[in-house]
Amino acid sequence: MLNRDFKITNAEEGAAFAVHIVPKCKKNEVVGKYGDALKVHLTSATVKDTCNNTLLNFLAKKLKVERQNLEIVAGATGAEKMVVVVGLTPLEAEQRLLS
Repeated sequence: MLNRDFKITNAEEGAAFAVHIVPKCKKNEVVGKYGDALKVHLTSATVKDTCNNTLLNFLAKKLKVERQNLEIVAGATGAEKMVVVVGLTPLEAEQRLLS
């Protein structure tokens, strides 16, 4: 595992960040950083859209935003995803994700 800073960048109406998911874990949780990405454990398997839905629902709770304010804009079928959250600055998103 690389030990680099997790990066959240400005998006048009919010913040964008990379996520590295690990499916089939005991609970949904942010476990740290994975290179430039946020490492997230998810309880769901990588079957169809189940994992993406679990991720977005979990991130909505963690970020304290409505689910419709989140979108996976890249990597929908892989472990590496790019997520955009509307309505938060990069600093707000980072504070909520890593708290």
